[in-house]
Amino acid sequence: MQRGSYAPPPAHSPPLHHPVPQHVSTVPMMRSPPPPQSQGGSNYGSPYGQMGGPAQQSGGGGQFAPAFGGFMNDQTAQMGFQVGQKAVMAGQEYMEQSINRYVSIPALKHYFNVSTPYVLRKILLVLFPWRHKPWSREQRPSSTAQDPSAPNTAYSYYFLPPRDDLNSPDMYIPVMAFVTYILLSTLLAGLRGAFHPEVMGLTATAAFAVVAVEILGLKFGTYILSISNDSQLLDLVAYSGYKFVGVIVTLVVAELLNGGKGTGGWVGWSIFTYTFLANAFFLLRSLKYVLLPDSSSSSPAGGMQTVDRTQRNRRTQFLFLYSYVVQFIFMWVLSRQDSATAKVVGIKT
Repeated sequence: MQRGSYAPPPAHSPPLHHPVPQHVSTVPMMRSPPPPQSQGGSNYGSPYGQMGGPAQQSGGGGQFAPAFGGFMNDQTAQMGFQVGQKAVMAGQEYMEQSINRYVSIPALKHYFNVSTPYVLRKILLVLFPWRHKPWSREQRPSSTAQDPSAPNTAYSYYFLPPRDDLNSPDMYIPVMAFVTYILLSTLLAGLRGAFHPEVMGLTATAAFAVVAVEILGLKFGTYILSISNDSQLLDLVAYSGYKFVGVIVTLVVAELLNGGKGTGGWVGWSIFTYTFLANAFFLLRSLKYVLLPDSSSSSPAGGMQTVDRTQRNRRTQFLFLYSYVVQFIFMWVLSRQDSATAKVVGIKT
């Protein structure tokens, strides 16, 4: 079956007719507004001139330009900002009141009032407390009367801050030592080739657990020993953190002298024994004024009240157990935590 031939295309195609618009509309030319002229001063080559030109001057002194529609000048907007500011201030006040129920912020500021010479001397005292004297804290009188020189003026005595008294406890060294211990344990694990992202988390968890258990134990001990003064409890918490200084020295020196094998062997045990005894002796001498105030001394501080013979014996036993037995257990756990963490991570991997 054959197809028929198509007719040949015409020689010329018919012309195309474009639609002609019936309503002609003109589109205005859109141009950028001219830059504001500078009044008295150089604009330093800025394409928009100096800020604060006529647009800002027309809005009044210290107000936003009308380009924002006068939003900041609206009374409703100003009222909204005032309500928001009052809400923020109320939230801050509520947070401060909630925190002050458990911890006094002004009292904590006293424990962080330190200086660089104090920090260096205190670390040396924690590591070498054998020949230090005296161990009593310094006190200064203060009077609320307008004329302190008047007769029969009542004075109240307060302890000097750590900046001015070497025997005063602080919380700056314990906090910094706590953070340094976590970072140092992670660094040593990396140097031994046992680094893992879980090492830092496990070390921090173990350190937090030790601190939490010790603080709960101190809280229970103060309840049994009838120590109701909040400043004495904060002193105990501050003293409990000095053991991290000895643990850090044990980890560093043992790592250097033991050939990267950690705190094992007789070298590690020797260093640990010295740092433990130094910390125990330091606590035994420093905590005596907190737990065993001397009845024969003329200490005028209001918080240092004498105790009877039975209570004194209990506090002596608590001081010995806390300074030697409790500190030995916690320091041993912290100094061996890096090895235990490396083993746990190795088992998981």
